[in-house]
Amino acid sequence: MYRKIEEELKKWKENYKMPLMLVGARQTGKTYILDQFCKDNFENYIYINLDKEESVCEIFESTIEPENIVEKIEILKNISINPEDTIIFFDEIQVSERAITSLKYFCESDKPYKIVCAGSLLGVKINRFKSSFPVGKVTIKYLYPLDFEEYLIALNENKLINEIKIHYDSNEPLINPIHEKALDLYKKYLVLGGMPVMINNFIKNDLNISMIDFELQNQIITSYLADMNKYTENSEGIKNSQIYNSIPKELARPNNTFKFSIVDKDARKNRYQTSLEWLLASNMLLKCDLTEKNESPMKAFINEDKFKLYLGDVGLLRALSNLEYNEILLDKNEMYKGVLTENYVACEFYPKFNELFYYNFNKYEIDFLIKIDGNIIPVEVKSGRRTNSKSLNEYIKKYNPKYSIRISSKNFGFENNIKSVPLYAVFCINK
Repeated sequence: MYRKIEEELKKWKENYKMPLMLVGARQTGKTYILDQFCKDNFENYIYINLDKEESVCEIFESTIEPENIVEKIEILKNISINPEDTIIFFDEIQVSERAITSLKYFCESDKPYKIVCAGSLLGVKINRFKSSFPVGKVTIKYLYPLDFEEYLIALNENKLINEIKIHYDSNEPLINPIHEKALDLYKKYLVLGGMPVMINNFIKNDLNISMIDFELQNQIITSYLADMNKYTENSEGIKNSQIYNSIPKELARPNNTFKFSIVDKDARKNRYQTSLEWLLASNMLLKCDLTEKNESPMKAFINEDKFKLYLGDVGLLRALSNLEYNEILLDKNEMYKGVLTENYVACEFYPKFNELFYYNFNKYEIDFLIKIDGNIIPVEVKSGRRTNSKSLNEYIKKYNPKYSIRISSKNFGFENNIKSVPLYAVFCINK
């Protein structure tokens, strides 16, 4: 299954001096991607799972010098490691803080060591590193669930992708049968989300969504909740779970700005802030900040107390909300479909822009503000074909942006300085 991160890994291979760390939520495919990369690109490959090989963890406890580490691994596994043609993959590296510290010394070694690593909750580990994290000595890349384009690639819909890109650039409508086909695939993506196991199950069942094993999504959620308890103190794990489970309710509110009182009527920011930071660092949640000025840099003008939270995968939001797949495919629940749609757009935007912002002025709200070619562009999100919106119209009147974007079920077009982008074409929107 092709992932865009593969291009980043190939670039790293050309200048591998710094160890590479792949960060992302559980089940996004980190181990699979690195395993295939190592097998396909190097003559010799050694895989070590630190969560399962305590003996290797003990090596790091005794030394963090690369030559000593490699020598002891050779003895332990009765192998020879030639740095010139061998890559070592340390999986679940978050288990050993000393292993993470050693990456600095692998980077500084005169020998051409090639080291890649991954692990669950690495983002959390980085944020809470007790020792000195090897800043500037590690190449960090982030892996998210499959975006809509990667999903189409997995379905061998490359011709459809090219057609969508052509019409995104030209603003000319797709012919209706192709437009409807793309919308149907989009609806199915809302149901499935981008977790590799779900896309694989869809393909395995000949793209028959009624045959999907939706228990797989529930198992991922269960594993997330288990991680919250495994890697945190009990009280913090409970608070993490409370916040995570509150997201469907939070997003369904008319004003879906996050409030700790939705998590618990007695909740206060100072009690739940650490848990929120944990969930954000793990990439289980995505944060969209309220910026009080539509100027660059938007981050400089955020309101620290007002923000929205989205789940890191739209399919998991559907599962956590206990929404039946036919409610989405048959448009039986328009209100909550709007919630899923907004979450979908957040998931598409976050990996590209690395931050999310929304904007309020007077009594109006703009769903997202993004920066494209140095311009602040307002983005409105609609789940259906009805695109009347006073908020976007008022924004255009007040601020006269270079252009605006409206994401909806409508076909491509450009009218009144508003670029119409179908829901299936959000992947085309770039910096």
